[in-house]
Amino acid sequence: MPVRPVLAAAASAALLLTAAPAAGAASAVPADSVTVDPTGRIAADGTITLSGTYRCTGSTGLVFVSSSVAQGSSTTRYSVGGTRAVCDGVERRWVNSARLSPASMKPGTARVQATVTELRPFGILPLPSFHATHDQDITLVADTAPTA
Repeated sequence: MPVRPVLAAAASAALLLTAAPAAGAASAVPADSVTVDPTGRIAADGTITLSGTYRCTGSTGLVFVSSSVAQGSSTTRYSVGGTRAVCDGVERRWVNSARLSPASMKPGTARVQATVTELRPFGILPLPSFHATHDQDITLVADTAPTA
C-alpha cells in the first residue's frame, strides 16, 4: 500500500479530531453550577446570611438553591434557608438566611455547602434531582446591621 494515501488519511483524521472539540465547545450549553461567596455574615442574634451564584438548565419541577454551614471540628451542619431558582441557563445570584442559636456559630472560618436541587415529578411523589453542589470554606464576619 502506498504511503502517501495512508499519511493523508491519518492527517485528515487528526485534523477532524482536533477541530471537533473546539466546534462543540462553542455551541455547548453552559453546565449547571453553584458558587459560594468567600464571606458570609453572622448577626448578634445568630442570623447567618450566605450567598453566591448559580446556573441551571432543563428543569421540569421546582428548583431550589439550599445551603448549610458547619464550623470547627463539629460534624453538625446547620441548614441556612433555600432560595427558589430559575433554570434558564442564566447565571443568577442566591442569598439564604436563617436564624440559628447565637451559640451555634461565631465569626471565623466555616464550611459551606450549596446545592441546586430540583423536585421532579415522578408519579405522585416529587423526587430530588441534583443539578450542582459545591463545598467551600468561607469567613463569617460579624454583621453590625440590625436584623428584621
